[in-house]
Amino acid sequence: MSEVKISAEPRTEFGKGGARRTRRAGKVPAVLYGHGEKPRHIALPAREFAAAIRHGGMTQVFNIEISDGSAALALPKAIQRDPIKDTFDHVDLLVVRRGEKVTVDIPVQLTGEAARDTLIMHESSTLSVLADATKLPEHLEASIEGLGAGSHVTAADVKLPAGVELAADGELVIAVITAAPTATVEAEGEAGAEAETAAAEA
Repeated sequence: MSEVKISAEPRTEFGKGGARRTRRAGKVPAVLYGHGEKPRHIALPAREFAAAIRHGGMTQVFNIEISDGSAALALPKAIQRDPIKDTFDHVDLLVVRRGEKVTVDIPVQLTGEAARDTLIMHESSTLSVLADATKLPEHLEASIEGLGAGSHVTAADVKLPAGVELAADGELVIAVITAAPTATVEAEGEAGAEAETAAAEA
């Protein structure tokens, strides 16, 4: 995951009114915190921030250059969105350092195809891992190739890149393979039809 350089301005207005004015100016209200530092209130350019989050999600590392001459490396920790306007209301950013390991939730993608007539039930779409803050994988992969009904994929089955450690319980279930409802319904339908035929013949 590459770092995204983004400019920011210190924010002096707080509360709902101040946040509203910040958003009207095309910026996202944000707070930078971590490493025992006093939280800093900043405003990020909304368009640039949205583009970076669209590409990198919650594992995107931001190289923030603040107009007061200070700078920080940070990861998004919490994002408040407006679901109607599809805009960002507020962002919490965690200050990180190069080489520092952080615990983050990474999206898990299933690869391969399970056996025929099965259904894949996603139990957990992300997995908690410990990794270098500036080298976070965009996603993790777990194979379901050839798995039959009754099988399941756990956190321990997920492939981890070099330098990434599992922070979640290895027995955490990521996906469950079940029999497809259509196959079950068809089998029950055939059994029912046979029973009706037998009853009619009797």
